[in-house]
Amino acid sequence: MPSASCDSLLDDIEDIVSQEDLKPQDRHFSRKHVVPKVRKRNTQKYLQDENSPPSNSTIPGIQKIWMRTWGCSHNNSDGEYMAGQLAAYGYEITENASDADLWLLNSCTVKNPAEDHFRNSIKKAQEENKKIVLAGCVPQAQPRQDYLKGLSIIGVQQIDRVVEVVEETIKGHSVRLLGQKKNNGKRLGGAPLDLPKIRKNPLIEIISINTGCLNACTYCKTKHARGNLASYPIDELVDRAKQSFQEGVCEIWLTSEDTGAYGRDIGTNLPALLWKLVEVIPRGAMLRLGMTNPPYILEHLEEMAKILNHPRVYAFLHIPVQSASDSVLTEMRREYCVADFKRVVDFLKEKVPGITLATDIICGFPGETDQDFQETVKLVEEYKFPSLFINQFYPRPGTPAAKMAQIPAQVKKQRTKDLSRVFHSYNPYDHKIGERQQVLVTEESFDSKFYVAHNRFYEQEFRNRLGNHPSSVSHTSAVGRDFASSRMALCLQNLRRDRALRVSVGLALLALLLAFFCQNL
Repeated sequence: MPSASCDSLLDDIEDIVSQEDLKPQDRHFSRKHVVPKVRKRNTQKYLQDENSPPSNSTIPGIQKIWMRTWGCSHNNSDGEYMAGQLAAYGYEITENASDADLWLLNSCTVKNPAEDHFRNSIKKAQEENKKIVLAGCVPQAQPRQDYLKGLSIIGVQQIDRVVEVVEETIKGHSVRLLGQKKNNGKRLGGAPLDLPKIRKNPLIEIISINTGCLNACTYCKTKHARGNLASYPIDELVDRAKQSFQEGVCEIWLTSEDTGAYGRDIGTNLPALLWKLVEVIPRGAMLRLGMTNPPYILEHLEEMAKILNHPRVYAFLHIPVQSASDSVLTEMRREYCVADFKRVVDFLKEKVPGITLATDIICGFPGETDQDFQETVKLVEEYKFPSLFINQFYPRPGTPAAKMAQIPAQVKKQRTKDLSRVFHSYNPYDHKIGERQQVLVTEESFDSKFYVAHNRFYEQEFRNRLGNHPSSVSHTSAVGRDFASSRMALCLQNLRRDRALRVSVGLALLALLLAFFCQNL
């Protein structure tokens, strides 16, 4: 083979390039003079497709979501948090179920009817070929039920991951997040409190101060879902309250499965939290306490009375008794006797004049005799509770009470009717007729004809928006007529804001049209 080309060695690879060859920088410069050929396309169609993705698109963040929540204020707060996160990510929260691509169903497991509605909604969503995500206490407590198979579930302590679950569900996957929030092995209260939120009522903030409870009531299914007590730290709750007031809220509800047990797992208590919260409540705003069971308020009666007398705290407390029979309470494992309940009620009525005390009654619990029921009737007649929640007993699957000998359905229904008749036989507000009180307006009635307000004792009034005489509902007060509070005026202003904006825009357009016609006459 000829070897002439190998006779001279090259010192460097760059020696191969002659002076006539293009240098690398010359090649880079020449690229600027290359003009790409553009392929023509239908611009109008492209823009239309870009702005309106197909309905079956799996691109996350563009679908419409319809939400339905059943149950307590804790569940409603969870629903507001989930809606806020989804909207922040780009999903549209719609009021029209038929237009939605996905249904998010937030369930309640307290009574059979609530779960029946939940089950029927799932069936309807499947018939309409909707994507489905399930939340709340029903799937958390019993995720293996047949009618939940193949469906995505977001657990009660995992609501901060609702966007992930919705994304995967839209892609056609089934996702289940049912774990507990823990820090160094210790169970936490739940998802962070600073998540985005869409409030059902923009003037009311619902804050869950803890999840779960310390009891083991034989009839309760919620315990299976929410578990043992886990409280949020005081500073996180105070920060959430401050944030809510900055966002225009004028009323805060504290909620949980048992507010009275707050803090026992983290070395504090409910009065300590409440004293910190009242420090940040602005003038004209109010705080409402949630339900507390008798055992956990007994040791704090003095402090609770002081707090309930605070001008920015409603003199209102919900204390469930469930039955006035000690034998029935024992079967329920309620951990108190009727005398304990009466001690709480008598003390608060004495130390907090005018206080509104609400309670719950279960009619027809297994083993309840006629004599047991009559004891409950006597309790209601004695105290004439202005707010009474009467519930027929429903055996919930997996609870000890479901295995007990049941009372006939007809007997349970009759006892429920009898107690309701007693409740409607008295009017606890007759002595207040003609009084003038300051109230806080937080909403409009469903027909938009009335403002709904509460006085300091959380007694409710409907005041006609046109200024006519107020209308009252059964066992609610019609006494408040003073709208002088500046904070309340702000609340009214917020209620009217959207309507006023629409009217202003309409008037402006009308003025422009009139000016145009006058100029051309």
